[in-house]
Amino acid sequence: MGKHTDVELSSRQMDEQTAVLSIGGEVDLYNTPQLKEQILDLIDSGVRRLVVDLSDTQYLDSTALGVLIGGLKRLRERQGELRLASPRPRIRKLLEITRLHNVFDVCDTVPDALKGWDAQGGTA
Repeated sequence: MGKHTDVELSSRQMDEQTAVLSIGGEVDLYNTPQLKEQILDLIDSGVRRLVVDLSDTQYLDSTALGVLIGGLKRLRERQGELRLASPRPRIRKLLEITRLHNVFDVCDTVPDALKGWDAQGGTA
């Protein structure tokens, strides 16, 4: 078995339809399935507004980006939304290079990402 890094995933429910998923460490081909499973579990439990906190994320590879795009697509199919929060400079640069900053709503902080959802009874 090849050596690979671990990823730490934790989520907290903000309300019935809103959750924050924090990703710590490096997300690569080996541990991307964990990330995908966590996102799908949140969506299946009724979450329609998901903030992915990237403040402790060191690295995302293309498979991880694919999982985030898949999560966004799945949520939009359910009139939901996925926002990215607090990307480190390296991750922000990756989002810009891949032009994904035009696809995702990228916020500086988790509270910024949650703004606008508090007052909404649902998503638009």
